[in-house]
Amino acid sequence: MRKVNKTFYWVFLLVFMACNTVPITGRKQLKLVPNGQLLPMSFDQYQQVLGESQLSDDDEQVAMIKRVGERIQKAAEDYYKENKIEDKLSGYEWEYNLIVSEQVNAWCMPGGKVAFYTGILPICEDETGVAVVMGHEVAHALANHGGERMSQGMIAQMGMGTIGAAMGENPTLTKQLLMQSIGMGTQLGVLKFSRSNESEADHIGLILMAKAGYNPEAATSFWERMAALSGGQAPPEFLSTHPASETRVRDLQALMPEALKYFKPEN
Repeated sequence: MRKVNKTFYWVFLLVFMACNTVPITGRKQLKLVPNGQLLPMSFDQYQQVLGESQLSDDDEQVAMIKRVGERIQKAAEDYYKENKIEDKLSGYEWEYNLIVSEQVNAWCMPGGKVAFYTGILPICEDETGVAVVMGHEVAHALANHGGERMSQGMIAQMGMGTIGAAMGENPTLTKQLLMQSIGMGTQLGVLKFSRSNESEADHIGLILMAKAGYNPEAATSFWERMAALSGGQAPPEFLSTHPASETRVRDLQALMPEALKYFKPEN
């Protein structure tokens, strides 16, 4: 009876916590790990990556990354405030850094810690292109994709009967699951999201860049340039789990009327 009751408890907990809703898209998702536990580990790992990387000393490029990041951040905060869900951003500590590397990549850790690689800037071409990438990566954090993947991993690796160990009784195991979920320990240190996560980040990112005053129509040309970069070979890491370029462009075009409602160009 005791075992049955314990199993029932975890079933109830999973159902209850699965009611977390992704802002903008409204999708329901599983969220077993609270931000109070997830974000400190994320911040520690971000500092470790910075300590092992060469940060850019190009003042103009660094300023652009921070400027775009702050505009996307404000757009997100305004959206959350307008929809009375600002509590979902509790514990976020926004930060934007540019890392010197040929990698065509960028990522955002849970809690708002962003890293751009200089290798992606030529594909961005300009500030609006950077906004496409910034909105997409920040969207991953806002949609809790890292925590969602971690929750899925907890269930897959341990089963419902032992999830409690990763919820506080075994912090080392919890950290290991986080690192696996966001791909840390690999050379790139980026999150391996599913294609559905990537499509959702496209959607949210499009809204964020438009609300921040960047023309969302630039998103389709950016992703076309990114897809062309592969030249029929293995795609850049930034595209490794993304939808096919034709699908992505078609989906972005379908979302454009919604995004343009938020677009108010800065004077």
